[in-house]
Amino acid sequence: MKVIFTKDVKGKGKKGEVKNVSEGYARNYLLKNNLAVEATPGNLKGLQAQKKKEQQKEQEIVEEAKQLKETLKNLEVTLKTKAGDGGRLFGSITSKQIAEQLEKNHKIKIDKRKIELDQPIRTLGYSNVPVKLHPEVTGEIRVQVTEA
Repeated sequence: MKVIFTKDVKGKGKKGEVKNVSEGYARNYLLKNNLAVEATPGNLKGLQAQKKKEQQKEQEIVEEAKQLKETLKNLEVTLKTKAGDGGRLFGSITSKQIAEQLEKNHKIKIDKRKIELDQPIRTLGYSNVPVKLHPEVTGEIRVQVTEA
């Protein structure tokens, strides 16, 4: 019997998959517990429409990320902090501080975990910091650290 899984079933299939399973397993377990629906022509069309809608939504998310990347390219985040001799900072600039300053000055909210700062910034001057906006899209923020 062909079924369309509505939820992930360990060892059998993932949500949205169409698989052939034994009739007893389908009727007594999958259909009874709403883990799957029978693969009728109507249900298959519904599944195709749902996949198309999800694909369209994913494409919109990628487009938004690309637009944000272009916006970030032209921005500069300025942070003021105390510094000692030779331009070394007392402490360091973290991704959290960059995210807060970006939201405060430019009204752009980016999660601090998406800012890929390998090591905190410890010197005065300019730094280019990569930002992972989407698995396919990576932008860059120009960060300027000045002495307070």
